[in-house]
Amino acid sequence: MPEATERINRRKFLQGIVVSDKMNKTRVVQVRWDQKDSKYLKTVRRATKYKAHDEKNESKMGDSVRIMETRPLSKDKRWTIVAILKKA
Repeated sequence: MPEATERINRRKFLQGIVVSDKMNKTRVVQVRWDQKDSKYLKTVRRATKYKAHDEKNESKMGDSVRIMETRPLSKDKRWTIVAILKKA
């Protein structure tokens, strides 16, 4: 998993970029991290997309955001956008 994971009150915090803002109150956030291959010892870039809740539809595509783990909000949403770190 990403190395940028922090735990406060047993909740994970991640940082990523909004790659889709087409849904109402939902954003797709892509989190990237580096992982070392066990056989070839080469660093490989990996990425995971998370659906995150955005109550006021404030974030837009390309924004750098901080997301926090939360209770299940829908079938796929388990994260909430806490802060917009950098506007696109």
